[in-house]
Amino acid sequence: MSLGDPIPAYLPHAISVSLPTWKDNVGYEEGEKRVVEKMRSGYPRFFIHLSIQKLANKIAKRFGTANEQSMLFPSAKVAEDCRTFLASQGASHPGRIAQCILEHPTEANANLITLHVVLFHSDDFAIAKSFWQHTGRGISSRLAEAALKRMGEDTTWSPPASATKAKHSSRYGAKKSSAAAEDLVDSSWIEERYGRNLPLSSADDAKRVLRRRIAGVLVQDRSSIDDPDVQQLLAADSSNQELADSVRVSGVTEDDVFLLPTGMTAIWTAHQATLAIRPPAKAICFGFPYTDTLKILQKWGTGCHFFGNGKDADIDDLETLLAAEKAANPGVPPASALFTEFPSNPLLRSANLKRLRELADKYDFPIVIDETIGNFANVEVLPYADIVVSSLTKIFSGAVNVMGGSLVINPVGRHYQALRAHLQATYEDLYFAEDVIYMESNSRSFVRRAHTTNVNTEAVCDLLRSETYAHIFKDVNYPKWETRENYDACRLRAPLIPEWPTGFGGLFSVTFHRHEAAHAFFDALPCAKGPSLGTNFTLVCPYTILAHYFELDWAAKYGVEANLVRVSIGLEPINELLGYFHTALKAAEDAIKTHEG
Repeated sequence: MSLGDPIPAYLPHAISVSLPTWKDNVGYEEGEKRVVEKMRSGYPRFFIHLSIQKLANKIAKRFGTANEQSMLFPSAKVAEDCRTFLASQGASHPGRIAQCILEHPTEANANLITLHVVLFHSDDFAIAKSFWQHTGRGISSRLAEAALKRMGEDTTWSPPASATKAKHSSRYGAKKSSAAAEDLVDSSWIEERYGRNLPLSSADDAKRVLRRRIAGVLVQDRSSIDDPDVQQLLAADSSNQELADSVRVSGVTEDDVFLLPTGMTAIWTAHQATLAIRPPAKAICFGFPYTDTLKILQKWGTGCHFFGNGKDADIDDLETLLAAEKAANPGVPPASALFTEFPSNPLLRSANLKRLRELADKYDFPIVIDETIGNFANVEVLPYADIVVSSLTKIFSGAVNVMGGSLVINPVGRHYQALRAHLQATYEDLYFAEDVIYMESNSRSFVRRAHTTNVNTEAVCDLLRSETYAHIFKDVNYPKWETRENYDACRLRAPLIPEWPTGFGGLFSVTFHRHEAAHAFFDALPCAKGPSLGTNFTLVCPYTILAHYFELDWAAKYGVEANLVRVSIGLEPINELLGYFHTALKAAEDAIKTHEG
């Protein structure tokens, strides 16, 4: 794939973008014209989809002034939250809110499309964009496409020229290029051809299926709507005998699961919930998290205490802090909540959840755990959490064509009643129907795919960590070796499906002794290179460059080095994968020899 092409190249709603060289990634961060002008896609919270940009520009021209831009949201509440955020971050002008209602041109009974528009001065775009990025609460590209169609706009999508020449090994690949692929591609043709989707009218059924799948009462692995488990689930009510006891915490039901449009929306919602039910206090971020998690904790509420290493020794420091805060204010809990990832992204470090839970119980604050990287096919963290969040965009979907998030509350947690009451009162179901349909279809094979990536990733990591390549790599960060005891404490004792054992997940990262080796290794890898993870194909990025380019020294203090390469392993045959990495290893060795002269 060429620079700027969507990943996967054929999909109009692809959520990654090709940045094939180290130089391209640096160029993206620095806003180089040669990179930015070629971008046809990107991760949706960072790169606003072209359909959304087109729609926002049209609406800004209709409702705004010459100096205003717009951002589009799915509800009045989200738009108001954005306007409030603009003011809190020192916007130069107050934001304005408008509402745009689109009727179907020919079908009188069709649902209205309602867009909630925040208009702001162009000088404040960076602030508005940070709200979009941090919270993930903007409209989806499929909603934008539907709105453009209502306006009579042509939404036919043309794939990049390189897409017709690419080799395809995923479920979206084709052995022969077709006229449709070479010319114009309907926005749903490829996706629906290779995946049996429920009809759009079944979106509510699809949401129920997803909530049950996440709750752990549905663990069958199927790929077709013709299979009995899906048919029975669509026809079942909550008491249907076909549903099993949850494989998660006893008593978890679909009513404890909340679907959100993105994983970051789930984290933002969890933070808002804990702020609402607890007295004012700082949050705790334990371990080095994905960048926007920390930004949410810093920009909403009263700030956070950051324990960026996330090691057992840091729990001692945390306990000292909590005791001091409690002594200073005896009647107030010393924290609003503790947030941690299991394992963390990108260092794959697993916190000691047992010790953290003991502190949370002692000092009376909730724990929120992001299980995206471990995923619930491998680990069960809900017993230690009050809330578990996950980005469904990643391995749960795998297909890189839809966003989604989930939030699960622990029915036996001490804060359950307060959290449930708050969420029932404030939750808005803003997951766009068409996105739900794709997520349901993609996730039917989740457990099988998780197992395959477990096996593949362990084989690749064993290769890279061998003594043969110790002169190239400083560290191979992977739960098999990184804080293994903590990871194993939460690993499922029995797999969800017996023939697919649990493992260590599909993500790892590596650091290098020389930056020349890092660049050569990355550039030579013959696989997809771009943002995101948990994809059905192998996807690689220079993580620190993309996530922390303007704070490299700060990130390095916590072991997130500038030359870190993050790898998300896919479903390719193991021999093919090992071939990828042998190619990259040779390039790294050649770079070292050249440097040493």
